This record gives sequence, C-alpha cells and structure tokens, in this order.
Amino acid sequence: MAYSLLPKSSACTIFLFCFFFLVAVAVDAKLVHSDGVLHRPPKEKTSHLHFYFHDIVRGRNQTVVRVAGAGNRTSATGFGDVVMIDDPLTEGPELSSKLVGRAQGLYASSGLQETSLLMAVNYVFMEGKYNGSSLSILGRNTAMRPVREMAVVGGSGLFRMARGYAIARTHSFDTNQATVEYNVYVVHY
Repeated sequence: MAYSLLPKSSACTIFLFCFFFLVAVAVDAKLVHSDGVLHRPPKEKTSHLHFYFHDIVRGRNQTVVRVAGAGNRTSATGFGDVVMIDDPLTEGPELSSKLVGRAQGLYASSGLQETSLLMAVNYVFMEGKYNGSSLSILGRNTAMRPVREMAVVGGSGLFRMARGYAIARTHSFDTNQATVEYNVYVVHY
C-alpha cells in the first residue's frame, strides 16, 4: 500500500490551484488562441496615411446625395440633413491624381449654431499594400474650422483592430466641391 505525504483533498486543492494559475497566466499573456493552441500575440504596427478626399456636391460627377432632412430650410448650418457619400480618395489634391480608394458612408449635419457634421465613413483602399483594407472613421467634423480631428474606430484587412485618429484640413472649397487633406495615424496588427 502506497502512502501519500498529503491527504487526498490537499493534493487535489494544490493541483487545481496550479492548473487555474497556469490558465490565468496564459490568458493574461494572450498566448491561448480560441482554438486552444498557444500563440504569441501579433506585433502592433503604426501606419501614417496621407491622401485627399474629394466631396463633389454638384455637377456631372456628383459623389454626395442628400437622403434625409428635417425639411426646415431656414437653418444656415443645414441642421438635420443626412447625406450618403462615395467620394474618391486621391494621392494628390487634384481630382485627376492617382485614385487610392473611396470614402463611403454618411454624414449628418448635427450643429445648430456651427456647421458640424457627424461623420460615419469607411475609407476603402484600392491601391498598393493597403488594397482591399479599410478604416472606419467616426466623429465630429467642424467643417469650417481649419483643422479637425476624428477617431479611427476600426478597420479590416491589414487594418484589423485599428485605432487611431484622422486629421482633416480643407485644401479647397467652393459651392460645387470640397477637397480635404487627410493625415491618418493608425495602430493596427
């Protein structure tokens, strides 16, 4: 008959404590993947993207369509208007420069006193190493101010689990079109 140095209940308690401790360490270190296999977490990268956004509100190649509005046309800010966009993103400020993607989504006029837009837009890239990837932008865009900042809240493809911010500066503006310079700083895997 074999003799144990510890009572059965103590040995079981120590085994369970060690097991759960190791599981907690592995989960905390993000080494256990959903398939149960140990993996190292991918390294985060930081990317800086620079491009121009062309919002064409009138003319032959219009990229903006008003889809809803409050019906109150007395607002100087367009408060209550909602528009869908499918705007070109280009390498340079000229609309004829190389197309790198599309800005697809919507913005709504959300300011009574100041022109401010609620932006919910996906930047879908169609060129270079980011081809097929996208970034999701959400935030307040005070369009008449020289510099605005909006949040990057997600992404797909090479921008999976993206977070960061976008800095917008109006390059040119008239009643038919706005060209906005974007510098986007993104942390992603």
